[in-house]
Amino acid sequence: MSLTLLSLASTGSAGTDVAGSAGYATTLASMIGGLILVLAVIFVLAYVVRRLNLVPSGGNVVRTLAVTPLGQREKLVLAQVGEKQYLLGVTASQITLIDKLDEPLTIAQDSFASRLKMAKDGQK
Repeated sequence: MSLTLLSLASTGSAGTDVAGSAGYATTLASMIGGLILVLAVIFVLAYVVRRLNLVPSGGNVVRTLAVTPLGQREKLVLAQVGEKQYLLGVTASQITLIDKLDEPLTIAQDSFASRLKMAKDGQK
């Protein structure tokens, strides 16, 4: 009799452990798979929104043409609004109009790609 109870107890607990760990593994795999699927959908939607320009932009009404640092938190900024250009003094606590330029300045804008190409050509 004691052998029968001992064998039932051992098979019952072993069967539960195997079935329980398989259930946990299945649940964990299901949760991780769902998480990966949701993250993939988020990245795909972000890519589509960026590619199709579905987020309205400001139309670049205000452009920063040049920035010259004067100190740790102070700088001069040349900004363009439409066809008008403004020289601004920018500090940590305020922005001050220094001058409204009567004649717009033309500034050659070098891209990073052109600077990188010049640097690579200089090394040869």
